[in-house]
Amino acid sequence: MATNVVSDFFKKQGIEISWNRIGIGALGAMAHGLFASLLIGTIMNTLGTRLGIPFLNQIGGFATSVAGAAMAVSIGYALKAPPFVLYSLVAVGQAANALGGAGGPLAVFFVAIIAVFAGKLVSKMTPIDLIVTPFVTIAIGVSAAYVLAPPIGAIAAALGRAIMWATEMQPFIMGILVSAIVGIVLTLPISSAAVCAALGLVGLAGGAALAGCCAHMVGFAVASYRDNKIGGLMAQGLGTSMLQVPNLMKKPILWIPAVAASIVNGPVSTVVFKMKQNGPPISSGMGTSGLVGPIGVITGWFGPSEAAVNAGEAVFSPGFADWLGVAAVAVVIPAVVAWVVATFMRKRGLILDGDLKIDC
Repeated sequence: MATNVVSDFFKKQGIEISWNRIGIGALGAMAHGLFASLLIGTIMNTLGTRLGIPFLNQIGGFATSVAGAAMAVSIGYALKAPPFVLYSLVAVGQAANALGGAGGPLAVFFVAIIAVFAGKLVSKMTPIDLIVTPFVTIAIGVSAAYVLAPPIGAIAAALGRAIMWATEMQPFIMGILVSAIVGIVLTLPISSAAVCAALGLVGLAGGAALAGCCAHMVGFAVASYRDNKIGGLMAQGLGTSMLQVPNLMKKPILWIPAVAASIVNGPVSTVVFKMKQNGPPISSGMGTSGLVGPIGVITGWFGPSEAAVNAGEAVFSPGFADWLGVAAVAVVIPAVVAWVVATFMRKRGLILDGDLKIDC
């Protein structure tokens, strides 16, 4: 009986604790918040500096300064937070991001979820909802930030540093592992951008992560061209390879061309071109979606992000080989490897016409 009462109350208040709502919806939304603040602000800053437009730098500065708030509000929106809870997340997100340090995005993720659930518990339960709901949301959210954000941020930052250190020490092996794993995460309904941001992946490891994401996006776009033509090529190559998830669930072997491309692309990025992604860490997990990944590499050359600077990266003057590396890793290698593997698999009857068809 007590369980039913709690369940009914949670349902009434819109509280849903599920992997789909939190692990997929909220995490993906966090990446969107980062994109609309830190990432786009960094791009504006770089353009302002390179083009000599100070006002563009100012705009970019305003955008990057509200990253914590943008992430928290995005998470709240995904969790269907009531208005007063949603608006209160601005303060919560800023606090969690500031207190989380280098691991701020991951701290914001957990703290914002706690704040949303706390706010929902009291939302519209009193005649003075205007006061009670924001008070509870902010008080509990910021308190949680003080307690949880520093250790969460420290753990995330340490894990990110370990991955980056290992990639520097063993660029071939880690190039394969980071590229393959992040590429798979990108295609699954989990946000690779949010994962890379939470871990602060930049430098050589950031480049490997980017290589894996590009391999999956371009790889699936090319491998499925026979089924989807130009529309599918653009939807997956510049949009997302998640469009293939329904097909992969039915026939996992379809993953082979993209995974093969990521296994080749990773070490090419780390060993051959030594490509570093020193823009915002979120760029490492974006691949060719809106060309955000390659743009992150380029902006990182001229103006390394705070995460990259903290990792010891500096301003870099690119040569022809560096520009060639971006083009090869982002497009050429994934396209060639995936096409070769997919063609072989079609000849062997492992991939049939229509297997990679998507709705686009």
